Amino acid sequence: MITPRFTRAALEELGIDPDAVPRHVALVMDGNGRWAQQRGLKRTEGHLRGEDALFECVEAALELGVEWITVYAFSTENWKRPKAEVKFLINFNRETIRRRRDELHARGVRIRFIGRRNWRVPKSLLRDMEAATELTERNRRLTFTIAFNYGGRAEIIDAVRVALADGIEPDRLDERSFGRYLYDPEMPDPDLVVRTSGENRLSNFLLWQAAYSEFLFLDILWPDFTRQTLYEAVREFQRRSRRFGGI
Repeated sequence: MITPRFTRAALEELGIDPDAVPRHVALVMDGNGRWAQQRGLKRTEGHLRGEDALFECVEAALELGVEWITVYAFSTENWKRPKAEVKFLINFNRETIRRRRDELHARGVRIRFIGRRNWRVPKSLLRDMEAATELTERNRRLTFTIAFNYGGRAEIIDAVRVALADGIEPDRLDERSFGRYLYDPEMPDPDLVVRTSGENRLSNFLLWQAAYSEFLFLDILWPDFTRQTLYEAVREFQRRSRRFGGI
């Protein structure tokens, strides 16, 4: 079943300007563990509940006509967490991909991944990532990018390494040419970066791409994120004035 996009009239009824919907929304899905602990549950229960919130957000993005959604699923720093939680998160991400890829494909969603694909990432998970990417490659309604084993600094370092290996001349390297060496050169810079849980920092997420993004920090924990939350985030985005260094 394809999620229908809202008509102009429906968007206007929501208080959203149809001509100013952000093209790319990036999300730091923070607070799953705290959500569970506040309810006397295991931290892993928060991650399970967070999956429902994520796909509510994807449905809302399809309704609004957002073209790109990028989510911070597992950072390069997350390996420092307790081994049991790291193991759960790896298996959880694998099972989520398997559970949801056909559903997303049916909705016209293209699935992509950014991050280091090194020895730490199990080969079985890499195979599932590649299968989801291949299955959905021709879809264009929404590009859903999962940042897994991702760090903004790591991406910049990796881009520099590839540029050097490519033999690029220093005087030919500028912002545009450097962008071709990032994990996904096709990805547009995010217009809006949203972080939940009351934390007011990027935590090494899309450092290069978010140079001129609008930031929205929410006090709610990620499992409480709903479609209405994304609608309000877009309304807040539209209340801002983006000058990109100009007057």
